[in-house]
Amino acid sequence: MKIFCINALLIVSSLLPFLLLSSPGFQDKPWNVPEASQKMKNPTKGSPDDMNIGKSLYGKHCRSCHCKSGEGDGTKAAELKTAPGDFTSADFQAQSDGALYYKTTEGRDDMPNFKKKIASDEDRWLIIHYLRTLKQ
Repeated sequence: MKIFCINALLIVSSLLPFLLLSSPGFQDKPWNVPEASQKMKNPTKGSPDDMNIGKSLYGKHCRSCHCKSGEGDGTKAAELKTAPGDFTSADFQAQSDGALYYKTTEGRDDMPNFKKKIASDEDRWLIIHYLRTLKQ
């Protein structure tokens, strides 16, 4: 009986990651961004002062999930149902500023809507400038 329990435990523990990652909450599904949003241009300059503000806002609102380096393994990442995005990836960096602004503003699933938390449109755009510095 003891060997059966150990074998059953091994089987369940080996299948658990597959079951979790294949559940709907963990699947990467497309994030549809309206075309008008994709075409939006960042109205801020990206000056050193802008970057410092963007970095500070990132630290306050984004770092806990996306981590300091932007790789998506922050202190709260393990608590989420969906994996945080990796801001250093080529796929992420290939997105338009408008698409990133839309996603930051609207949110979805575990990604919060930042319309109220970061009420200033300009501040959200400054975060987008900072995200561009996290390239690999």
